[in-house]
Amino acid sequence: MTAAPKPPLDILLCAPRGFCAGVVRAIDAVEKALTLHGAPVYVRHEIVHNKYVVESLKRKGAVFVAELDEVPDATRPVIFSAHGVAKSVPAEAQARNFFAIDATCPLVTKVHREAEVHHKRGRHILLVGHAGHPEVIGTMGQLPPGAITLIETLEDVAALAPPEGKPLAYVTQTTLSVDDTRGIVEALQARFPQLIAPHKEDICYATTNRQEAVKRVAPLVDGLIVVGSPNSSNSQRLREVAERAGCPVARLVLRTDEIDWSLFGDIRRLGLTAGASAPEVLVEEIIDAFAERYEVTVETVSTADESVFFPLPRELRGEPASTPAE
Repeated sequence: MTAAPKPPLDILLCAPRGFCAGVVRAIDAVEKALTLHGAPVYVRHEIVHNKYVVESLKRKGAVFVAELDEVPDATRPVIFSAHGVAKSVPAEAQARNFFAIDATCPLVTKVHREAEVHHKRGRHILLVGHAGHPEVIGTMGQLPPGAITLIETLEDVAALAPPEGKPLAYVTQTTLSVDDTRGIVEALQARFPQLIAPHKEDICYATTNRQEAVKRVAPLVDGLIVVGSPNSSNSQRLREVAERAGCPVARLVLRTDEIDWSLFGDIRRLGLTAGASAPEVLVEEIIDAFAERYEVTVETVSTADESVFFPLPRELRGEPASTPAE
């Protein structure tokens, strides 16, 4: 008996998608440290927000800890995640003579430096971001308590009562929705016309590019899958962007076993993208799962070319540490 023919399915593959330069640098930092120093290498928090990546690095000898007091051996390398850390963390590492390696994404470090400059110039800083996200905790931890006010919503803008007599400046989390952030910034600027903006937008190139690709694809498909972890901010934003752009069904999944086939059973065109911390192998796994049920054709929809590269942290490049100017 001949098997019934599989129904056709067009998959529109968003490009760019998946790993950004900061994520590549952070993962490479852990792998290079393991190569140079052997296992174990300790990593404070998830190096990037992707369970698959974290589990893969665990198998190679990385040990993930919540705080530095969980590191039992001060002679082993300790790596700080791509999201950045409060100043108290490297200070603690130095006090305990740890061999610390900072894998903070350079674009997050840029936000830290902006905040420090504003503070030195006597400005109160408004940080547009999500409470509890490691990047926000790290940015707020660059300065003394009270120096930064977190803004999450338009309601926060309306209720804001900044310190009197201080000029205001704003910075943003790098992985936010471009459109959401624009609305909040416009509301801030309407209330505070003298608000000082970043020299260059803080939302990173990868977040922006991935959202633009989803905006292009979402209106053309019956459903869209974002490959990524639920605790990944940029992945969650991609799902939201797809919904707002008119996609009837948009879901965030990490692996094929999370696909709800009742939602994707009758589609004829599927959009597919991946958050900046999701490896391409998971995208291929999703395509394979659909290919078991459909006669799949894959078309790439590209909105930008990315060639950004960040070198490894200095400690992993064999370069001498720079000495402060006299």
